[in-house]
Order: sequence, then structure tokens, then C-alpha cells
Amino acid sequence: MAGPIHYEVYVRKTAPSAWSLLIATEDRKHAMETAEDQMNDRLAVAVRVTKETLDPETMEFNSLTILTLGLPEPKTKAKPQAPPQPACSHPTELYSPHSRALIGRVLEEWLKRQGVTAFELLHRPDLAERLEASGVELQHAVQKIAVPESQASGQNVHAMVRHYQKLAEQTIARLLKAGRAGQFPSVEDRPIAELAQRLNGATDRAFVMGGVVAGALKDRRGARDRLAALMDLIDAAPPEGPPRALIVVAVEQIAAEMLAVRRNLTELLGPALDQGANLAAVVRMAAPREVDQLIAMDPRMALLTPTVEGPAERLGRHLAAGEFPLLAASLARMVVQELASPRRLRPNDPVGEIDILRVLALALTATAGRLMSLDEVQTAFVERSKSLVTADFVAAYVKDCPTVLAEAEQLTRLCENVTSGANKRAAARWLSACVGSLRFETEMRQTTPGGPAVPHKLAVLARLQRSVRAAQLGEHDETQITTAIGAVGGVLEAETGLAEQIGRASAPLPQKLTALLKLATGQTAPSGPAADRAKAEALKLLRTKDVRAALAASPDEIAPLKELMQAAGLAA
Repeated sequence: MAGPIHYEVYVRKTAPSAWSLLIATEDRKHAMETAEDQMNDRLAVAVRVTKETLDPETMEFNSLTILTLGLPEPKTKAKPQAPPQPACSHPTELYSPHSRALIGRVLEEWLKRQGVTAFELLHRPDLAERLEASGVELQHAVQKIAVPESQASGQNVHAMVRHYQKLAEQTIARLLKAGRAGQFPSVEDRPIAELAQRLNGATDRAFVMGGVVAGALKDRRGARDRLAALMDLIDAAPPEGPPRALIVVAVEQIAAEMLAVRRNLTELLGPALDQGANLAAVVRMAAPREVDQLIAMDPRMALLTPTVEGPAERLGRHLAAGEFPLLAASLARMVVQELASPRRLRPNDPVGEIDILRVLALALTATAGRLMSLDEVQTAFVERSKSLVTADFVAAYVKDCPTVLAEAEQLTRLCENVTSGANKRAAARWLSACVGSLRFETEMRQTTPGGPAVPHKLAVLARLQRSVRAAQLGEHDETQITTAIGAVGGVLEAETGLAEQIGRASAPLPQKLTALLKLATGQTAPSGPAADRAKAEALKLLRTKDVRAALAASPDEIAPLKELMQAAGLAA
């Protein structure tokens, strides 16, 4: 039907049959009569008429039953549901990324003491044997998995514990058997490229290569040494094809689990870095090409972005080549999660926190589309901006400002660097309270020997006003703040009569007009009363016969002023 409302008639020919569409019409009366005729003529055992209304936004029809005649619909028996099963029922299922992440959480302390990852535990017989011998550690890990799962699924907790105990025993037995059978050759005895070529096409190639790569880290301690060993394996891998991919996948999984631990990242990038610099170094490692391009465009970024050296720099080269996409994405997500957390980037330096946040914003935006979506980046900075407009942060941010003018300039910079409408409004309230305070006006009106003169103060206020407009605040907030700044500028100009003094000065006419027009256009005075009085003085000066005659006699002198006059609204 073409209309926004129509009627549909459905019939059931027999009691067990399903509903079938008979007609669709825009005439309600015709639909009702057709339904009644079907019942009267015993052509159907049940009939139903529905009103279908088109939703113009979703372009979908909303259905409303307006008539039902005949036998009710037979009740269908609910299908018996299969009893819930444990999440993992075979040792191979423990090797999935989700299972490894869970193992990493429940055995976090044990893995930290051993200096290994969950991937290595599942591929090294010596580690499996060591965990089995510990007894208590394995029992606690099984309980941490079984108890929550039994509560969520309604299964018997004791049966669940026994199931996972048996699964752990089977996994350890499988790994020990593979180790005794010599399935994990050492890279010291045979090049890893040769091993990869030999394993190509084997059904258990991922399991065996995982054991080979994990075994190469057996005697390595510390994040730098272990990552260097992984990079050596990549350098020794075949140049291309499935054999190289076999090594890259195993290395990537170990590196991802290793770098997910904050302590390892700190050791790898440098213990002297604070949280903000650490995140900047992670971004540079994950996206070295994009960061280097930004530094080439703005060398100041190099001062805030730490240099990545050693194994981290080697890893960065492979990430830039696109060899470890899952690792690069996990590093980017880690940075985004840290930005969204309440943890301060630079706890003792709020001004520096704004600086490093700008660097991270530029770098992550440059990587958007390759490592993560632009929406994820924007969401992270919206969350971080919420922490920048709290009372505690703002108080620490302006604590060291020597004057209220410096405080206003700092708050304007804060307005520029927060994102989202709500955070912009919150930052604007702090700035509005500052420039609208009696303290701000009093300080600007105060004169001290050797202090700044009124023209200098007006120029500073004009610059502050331009910064507020560049901060992209809401229209209401921007108008309120610029009006307050303009009012203070108007008081300063009125106390000295600056515009009138310039108009009466004995200086050359083009010089006086230039000074007045710069005041009137907001270049050397804030827009508002001061600019209006300068504009009126310039207009009064232009209306005098002597000035008009002088300008007519020297058109070359007025040509440079035409742009200023147009900006001030004094010329077409």
C-alpha cells in the first residue's frame, strides 16, 4: 500500500495452521467486512485484522490488532533447554585469547613471580610442571574460575570445580607429553626459519611454534631482554609467506600479553617517565610514522614526546610495517583506557598535563582509522576533559599564577584544550568567574610605577578576548566572557580618555587614524565600550572638513587605511 495507514487481513484455514495474509487495503470498512465474510462463509477457522501505521522517521510499519475472530491460536510447547555446560571442556579451548586473558588474571601473582605470560605457561612444559607442583596456586585459580561461573549458570559448584581440576590436569599432561616427545625443538639447535618451513602445513603447527618461541625466552629475564629476544626471532624468520606468519603470530601474542603489564612497559620505555610521557612513548612505539610526521610539522612536539630506543624501537619498526596489527590495536586501546581513567597524567604538573594531553590528542587523531576509530579517540578525550574541569584540578592549575590576568590566560588555555559541550561549559564558568570578578577589574585598573601603561593593558585584553573566541565555546558563554573583558577595557579607556587623546594629538593624520582604527577593530583594545569610543572618535575625525580635504589631496595616504576602515564599518 502506498498510504501511511493501511489494513491487513490474516486468516488461518485450519486450527494448527499459521496465519497467512489474505488482503491489504486502505479501506477499513472493506477489511472488516472481508474478515466477517471469511468467518460467515466458513472459509477460515480464525481471522485477524491489523492496522498498519507507517513511522516517517524509521520508515517501518507499527502493527495494531483491531479485530480477532474464531479459534484462539494453539499454545506451542516450549522446547526443552539443554542443560548448561562449562565454558571450556577441552584443553585446546584454553589456548583462545579469551581463555588466556582469564588465566592471566587468576594466576596474575604467580605469573609475575615467574616473569612469564599465560601464553608461555600454556606452551612450556617446565612452567606447567612447576605450577602443578605448587598445588595451592592451581587450586585457588580453579576456584576463582569455577565459583563465579557456577553462580552465573546455576551449575553445581563442586561439579564445576572438579571439571576444571580435571581440565587443568589434562592440559598439563598434554603439555608434558609434548615436551617429553621433543615436539618443541630449541632455536639454538636449529634455526627458527628452518623450523617454520618444516612445520608449514602441519595440523599442530601453531601449538608447536608457540612452544618453540616460548622456549626461546626460558632463560631471559626482564622486559627489555625478553622483547629483544622476540625481535631476534622475527629478524631470523623467513622473509614472507605462511612460515613467517607462523612465527609472527606466536611472537605477537607473547608481546601483547607482556606489554599489557604496566611494570613491563615502565621497564621497557624508561622508569623515569611519568604517566603522560609513558603514554606518549607507547603511541610513538605503536605509530612511529605518524608521530615522526607530526614532529616534522611541529618540532615542539619532540620536546614532549620521549624517544623510543632499543627493543621498543625495533618493535616500532615492525608495527609501522603492519606486521603486528593486534598488538598495535591493543596498545592503542590501552592508551585510550588510561586516558578515560581518573589517573593523573602528571600529578605534580597540571600545566604540563595540558601540554602532554595536546600531544596525545594530535598523535592519536593522526592514527585514527588505522589503530582505532575516531569516535573512540574522541570519547577518550571527552572522559579525560571531565577531570580537567574539576575544582581540584583547576585550583592546582592556577595556583602558581602570579596575577589574575595570568590566571585568566591559563583558564582560556584550559577552555581551548577540553572537548565536548558540557566540558566546554564547565571550563567557561571558571573563566567567566575570573574575568567577571572585582579582583580582575581592580588589578587591571591598578597603576604602579614602572608598570604597564593603559595602551599595553588594552592590547593584552584584546589578545585575551581573541583567545576566548578561538576556544570554540558556546555562543552564550563566549558572549558573556568577551563582554566582561570588554567592560574592563572600557573602564580603562574611559579613565584615561585614550581615544580622545589620540584624536587631539598633534601627530600626522594617517598615524592618528591608524591608532584609532586599530582600537576600534579589536586589535589593540577589546571590543566593547573602548572600541566603540575609538570608532566614534575616528568617525568624528573623518567628518571634519580639514581632514577630508587632506585625505582627498593625498589619496595614497588613505589607501593603507582602507582595510582597517572596512573592518571598523566606516567604509564600504
